[in-house]
Amino acid sequence: MSDTRNAIDRFFAISARGSTISREVRGGLATFFTMAYIVVLNPIIIANGKDVDGQVIGDGTTPNVALVAAGTAFVAGVLTILMGVIGKVPFAMAAGLGLNAFVTFSIASVMTWEEAMGLVFLEGVIIALLVLTGLRTAIFHAIPAQLKTAISVGIGLFIALIGFVDAGFVRKAVGTPLELGIGGNLTSWPIFVFIVGLLATAAMVARKVRGAILIGIVGTTILAIIVELLAKAGNFSPENPGGWQLNLPSLPEQIFGFNNPLLLFTEFDPFGGFIRVDVLLAALLVFTLLITDFFDTMGTIVGVGRQADLVGEDGMLPRTKQILLVDSIGAAAGGAGSVSSNTTYIESAAGVGEGARTGLASVVTGLLFLVAVFFAPLVQIVPYEAAAPALVLVGFLMMTAIRDIDWNDFEIAIPAFLTVVIMPFTYSISNGIGVGFISYVLIKVVCGKRRQIHPLLWGVAALFTLYFAIGPIRALLAG
Repeated sequence: MSDTRNAIDRFFAISARGSTISREVRGGLATFFTMAYIVVLNPIIIANGKDVDGQVIGDGTTPNVALVAAGTAFVAGVLTILMGVIGKVPFAMAAGLGLNAFVTFSIASVMTWEEAMGLVFLEGVIIALLVLTGLRTAIFHAIPAQLKTAISVGIGLFIALIGFVDAGFVRKAVGTPLELGIGGNLTSWPIFVFIVGLLATAAMVARKVRGAILIGIVGTTILAIIVELLAKAGNFSPENPGGWQLNLPSLPEQIFGFNNPLLLFTEFDPFGGFIRVDVLLAALLVFTLLITDFFDTMGTIVGVGRQADLVGEDGMLPRTKQILLVDSIGAAAGGAGSVSSNTTYIESAAGVGEGARTGLASVVTGLLFLVAVFFAPLVQIVPYEAAAPALVLVGFLMMTAIRDIDWNDFEIAIPAFLTVVIMPFTYSISNGIGVGFISYVLIKVVCGKRRQIHPLLWGVAALFTLYFAIGPIRALLAG
């Protein structure tokens, strides 16, 4: 046993980084319980989205939430273990929130699921090549830091809006684009459950309770089951607008169950999307995935790495290339497994806070994700109203970075503002990024500061200009 412990210690450099095996195990547990909510949230977003043909992931017509939950846990488990063994850092991976919303609402809405996941896979391959060639660093330096921050903030606001809409707290209205609840009133039991869940989760987040989001989902689901037993609100329908959205909360028929996640790996089409839609549009969708994934990862590994005292004087982490390579494999694996792009999670900071400093913590987290594959049936009892508070709070956490934007400098503040608001207002992440890049280049040109524009940004802005002009150009040619 002593020899085994010493071998583990040497492989992960546990003692060299001032940690212990018990501390790494504790850190791995903390990270898992902080981010395990993704096993519930990812299928709620992905499994219920319809593609251009009106199909859903599953058998095509009926959402297979449990299967997508199993796939989400499986891919996250394998990748997190790879991050621990190859990257040797306490970083966990899973399907990226924001990225999954973009795949569902912006990509799958114009092509089939197989083609949409094929673009995700292709993005992962491209970003892996960028890592291997060193171009990833060059692209990272091309985009102003505050514009990168605005992208994250905008996605946070977008996710929060999705949460409010999913819970029925915000709805379409007659006479105004949106309204509060049903006819301007919060008059249903499901909305009451959402409000209680949101306030309780917010309180736990404010008190920095570890696993607050997961605890919030579980606690709100239990409350929903109790409320449904007493109030009999029923499922949502046009005739019953006060019913539960997505799932009817009830005691689970089974707790354990195996849904083979490998079934989700059977079909993905990397190039079909380029045939289905304009080549330019498909390329821009891949580009948007790449940019979002790219900057989320860079921010996470530097932020969490600094918290773990792993960042050197040059601002880089040990084994940075290996870390970024595993992260890029995550995008490709998420597409191949039909669970959306996987990325490094900021929640890894919870494990670091518990003392984790090495990849052993990631191995522990990854093994727990693999165990979670067998609990996937539980997600079928979670209504939107119980999961939506987590979306709103995750949106808040992503928006906290807004403080890093200099709102007194209009040359960057205006593009940042447009990036942030266009995403939720148009229900499109790519629209926000595109408007932000174009406005940044335009304002710098008008202010006589062309030299401050990186050459790569000229090309990006030109591509997005063509993207927005596709409709008018088509109309002109048709006329």
